[in-house]
Amino acid sequence: MSHGPLPDRDDRASVAAGNGPAAAIDRGLAVLNSIIVVFAAIALVAACIILSYSVLSRALFKAANYWQDEAAVFLLVGATFMTAAYVQQNRGHIGIEAFVGLLSPFANKVRLWLVDAATFLFCAFFTWKSWTLAHEAYVDGQVSNSMWSPPLAIPYALMALGMSLLCLQILVQLALPFTGAKRP
Repeated sequence: MSHGPLPDRDDRASVAAGNGPAAAIDRGLAVLNSIIVVFAAIALVAACIILSYSVLSRALFKAANYWQDEAAVFLLVGATFMTAAYVQQNRGHIGIEAFVGLLSPFANKVRLWLVDAATFLFCAFFTWKSWTLAHEAYVDGQVSNSMWSPPLAIPYALMALGMSLLCLQILVQLALPFTGAKRP
């Protein structure tokens, strides 16, 4: 249980202040992430509309719905992975906060940096595998097993691109303490 702002969460929705390359990349990512969030919100609304249409058309008109579920899944995959960097930038991820109150501010900064480093290693591996999967799906012409048969390269590429943005965001956050840039 937490009472009051946490030391690693009090800079939500802020970008790095400074003139260095890491701060400039962080500001650029903030703009890009804001744009992506708008499109992700539209994708979520579209997925809701598609699924609602699917349910109504099936219940009322006994209509076939061979494309609706896959279209909604593609939109949800895109929205989820493409907004991962935004969530990371705002430290909106789920974290265990048992040690935050027990550690000094410096120890919390070190802890946060180490968590980001471990997260980067995992995400870098995931990104590499995602790009591999997207490339294989594109080269082999893989499609889903439905009647609609959309190319699987679409969701795999969205997953790979979103994970690449997440890795870039984590790298910037790892570099910021070494560049002298401060988060306001």
